[in-house]
Formats: sequence, structure tokens, C-alpha cells
Amino acid sequence: MPIATPEVYAEMLDRAKAGKFAYPAINVTSTQTLHAALRGFAEAESDGIVQISTGGAEFLGGQYNKDMVTGAVALAEFAHIVAAKYDVTVALHTDHCPKDKLDGYVRPLLDISAERVAKGQNPLFQSHMWDGSAETLADNLAIGQELLAKAAAAKIILEVEITPTGGEEDGVTHEINDELYTTVDDALRTAEALGLGEKGRYLLAASFGNVHGVYKPGNVVLRPELLKDLQEGVAAKYGKTAGSQPFDFVFHGGSGSTEQEIATALENGVVKMNLDTDTQYAFTRPIVDHVFRNYDGVLKVDGEVGNKKVYDPRSWGKSAEAGMAKRVTEACANLRSTGTKLK
Repeated sequence: MPIATPEVYAEMLDRAKAGKFAYPAINVTSTQTLHAALRGFAEAESDGIVQISTGGAEFLGGQYNKDMVTGAVALAEFAHIVAAKYDVTVALHTDHCPKDKLDGYVRPLLDISAERVAKGQNPLFQSHMWDGSAETLADNLAIGQELLAKAAAAKIILEVEITPTGGEEDGVTHEINDELYTTVDDALRTAEALGLGEKGRYLLAASFGNVHGVYKPGNVVLRPELLKDLQEGVAAKYGKTAGSQPFDFVFHGGSGSTEQEIATALENGVVKMNLDTDTQYAFTRPIVDHVFRNYDGVLKVDGEVGNKKVYDPRSWGKSAEAGMAKRVTEACANLRSTGTKLK
């Protein structure tokens, strides 16, 4: 069962929350980065999440027509085949999708999975993200209600981002300021609009100073302890028992976070943490090293013929895959998912 069924995905998230660990959610943009993510999970003996952003899907769709749905579907279908060779379970997810791209990305993908489910098959993706952080909270949650209903009908989990994450992700930019912190009132309005599971399961990307990309120390102030306030505020409102955690949180902008910040987030209900910037670097760094060390082999310098063995994409591609896989195993260790794979 390399690609999680809806039931197994729910079990994965439940196990993570109960065990105070989280799954690395690794952004991929090619079949090779997909293999790197799968390899990293397998070497860490951790289940995990592979995700595709709108920009990643557009890239995967090919530069001739840049079709996001084609790119996402193609990689998902490829993953369903090759993941069978890895002894871990993975879920497929689509990352940030703002309002102006819903009709060209998430909604068509939901329709594809709905058709599959109607035929007795499993959905193509296990979860999709709606990023309404650039909208008012009222509009964000209204669209979230519509998408949650469609997702639940297709046996898919929805991820919602209710307040901004700083930095830039596929063209969506937010300043780094005091607005990067979700309030208890924001959380209460989310629970009122989307429910607490009875309308369909969802993951919540709340903001606690998160920023996409990597910034020098001191430029970003993370407050993962804020997540505890959100959990307790909603639990009190809905009569939950003391210590209960109504939300399944997602940690965005996870690259470059300290071990203590991650640990605090895990204690407060984070079950998924996104990694993209760090894994991009881990993939590219070995390629740069290869080119620098084999400059006159990868290029036909001064009329020479170069060295096919070093400009063959497989020669540098294997190192790139290994570099990214290593970073994925490190993420598993930081998130305490190492050795927790489903038996």
C-alpha cells in the first residue's frame, strides 16, 4: 500500500498527532525529486507526504503548454507506479493554490478524484490545499466551505491557510510583519465555518510568524507556542476535554527552523511540516559541485569534445537525488517520524 488510501491517510495523521510527531511534506517538481523524497522516507523508515505546488505542476506540465492539471495528474500517476518499490506509505498532496488558480488546478483535480471514487477507485490525491490567505477571512472561509464539501465527497482531506505566511510562494507574497500571527478569534471563526470534522476533515495552516524561504537569524520570530492558545481557545468554546487538540495543524515555512521551534510545534498539534527551500538546495548543491569539478568535461571548452560520462544527466542526477534524500531523512529525524512507518 505505497500510496495511502483515504482510510490509511486518516490513520497516518491520527498516529502522528497521538505520537507527537509530524510528516515531512516534500515539494517535488520532477520524477527525480519524487524519487529523492521517496528514497529519503524509505531510508528513514518513515511514511510521508509528497506535494506539488501550482508552479511545480506547471513545470511538470512541460514548458510547451505549462498545464498545471496535466503536470499534477502525470506525476501522481507516475507516483502510484514507482512508489510500490519503496517500503513506506506516502500521501499525495497539492500545495498552495490561491483563488485565481482554483479553477485551473484544485477544482479540476477534485473532479477527477470524484469520478474515480464514483467508479469504486481511490482518489488520485489524498489532500489538496486552498490558500485563501490573501482574501478576507470571511471570503476565505466561504470558499473553504465549498471546497471542503467537494473534498469530503471525493474522500479527500482539505488543507486551509486562514492567515498569511510571510515571504513568497509561487507568486503569492506577504510582508513579514505582525499580521503573521493567527488569533484565537480567527480559529473560532474557522471552527464555526468548517466544523471540527463533522463537515469533512481538514488540516489547518495557522500562522505563528512563519515565512517561506530562508532568512538570516533575527529576521523571523516564530511563536509556535501560539498554537496551544488556538487549540485551547477552540476546545473551551466547544466543550472539549482539557488538553484536547481540535485542530490538525500544518507548519508552513519550515525550512531553517530550529529543533526547539519544531519540538514546540509538534507538542501543540502539528502533524505536517512543509519543506521546499532546503530540499531544493540539497538537490542543486551536488550538481553545482559536479559542474565545478568537471568544468572542461561538462562543456566543450576550446573546441574540445568534453566528457560524455560527466555531462550525461545520470552522472550528476544520481548525486542530486542522494543529496535531497539525505535532507529528507534529516527532516524525518527532526519531526520524530523516523522509524514510525506503518507495518
